Amino acid sequence: MAKEQQRQGVALTKGLVFLMAVSCGLAVANLYYNQPLLAEIGRTFQASDQMTGMISMLTQIGYAVGMFLFIPLGDIKERRRMIVLLLLAVGIALIAVAAAQNLVWMYAASMAVGITTVAPQMIVPLAAHLAAPEERGKVIGSVMSGLLIGILLARTVSGFIGGVFGWRSMYIIAAILMFALAYTLRRKLPASHPETQLTYGQLVRSMGTLIDGERTLREAAMIGAMMFGAFSVFWTALTFYLEGPHYGYGSEVAGLFGLVGVVGAAAASVIGRLTDRWSPRLIAGFAVLIALLSYASFWLAGSMLAGLIVGVILLDLGVQGVQITNQARIYRLKPEARSRINTVFMVSCFVGGAVGSSLGSYAWSRWGWNGVCAVGGCMVLLAFVCWLSFRAGARAEKE
Repeated sequence: MAKEQQRQGVALTKGLVFLMAVSCGLAVANLYYNQPLLAEIGRTFQASDQMTGMISMLTQIGYAVGMFLFIPLGDIKERRRMIVLLLLAVGIALIAVAAAQNLVWMYAASMAVGITTVAPQMIVPLAAHLAAPEERGKVIGSVMSGLLIGILLARTVSGFIGGVFGWRSMYIIAAILMFALAYTLRRKLPASHPETQLTYGQLVRSMGTLIDGERTLREAAMIGAMMFGAFSVFWTALTFYLEGPHYGYGSEVAGLFGLVGVVGAAAASVIGRLTDRWSPRLIAGFAVLIALLSYASFWLAGSMLAGLIVGVILLDLGVQGVQITNQARIYRLKPEARSRINTVFMVSCFVGGAVGSSLGSYAWSRWGWNGVCAVGGCMVLLAFVCWLSFRAGARAEKE
């Protein structure tokens, strides 16, 4: 058993990895239930597409805030207890969304959901901590596959439930799931004792030192922000496009596109294994190019369902490829600071995601589908420029 596992006294079994993957998927889904339901929520509150699109943006801003506030604590607090408390808190926030009576209430409750839906970003570093170094990429890939499938299936499930029972029902069901998950993880997750004795203030200040001193972390954060922004541009605008005059579909069909994306997400564990053998940075570059092809498909063939389907598969494959390879790289940097490193990376990603959600709804309201494709494609291009600009420095990095 690896040294870190011996220190924890815990064997990282396949069953435990599977539980972590499922937990990440169920928890992170809270951030994405709203996307196929935006048009229906807008009708409930008689709001414009642009105003309704802010629900998705505020949820992701809340997630970035929650990660900044809570995830660094994983380096100085017992992780299992924090995960359970956060799941209970998000269950309460989901009930508040279900009870929303106006758009302002919906904004506030959605941001609260984002702030408290940060348990997955404690589970992933915990899995990396428990894994043997030679299997870390595979374990991260397995847990991340659950997280990514949760992101995608959230849209399918919420589109179906929202279309049949109404959008409020989805949030009530989600709250029940979070309370059940909190109970399960309280019993099954191993205790994880911190290795750092810093105060919270020192912990937060040290993140600036990590950013300044770790070129790999800066690169991963910048690329992650642009890629997740491009991801959010598409998924925020898709519902409006499918429910528009060209297609005329309801929320159920918009949600079904999440099933299409699972094809790409299922490759996450394979990508994780590749990062244990080959250069993660090189794989990340290929993943960015795959995402660029996805936006070419959206632009050239988005008027046909086949073009959208191909684009969704490529986009999810590209985004998850960047996510997994970047996390495999940054978790190698400082084992004692994994929670803080993960905070810097994921906050950057979801700030990019929030910007992408806002730009996606704005581009749709101003320029339609072509505007959405242009904005999303430009964000992917910026990610590729970041990847190229760090290439010279990467030669000195031991991967």
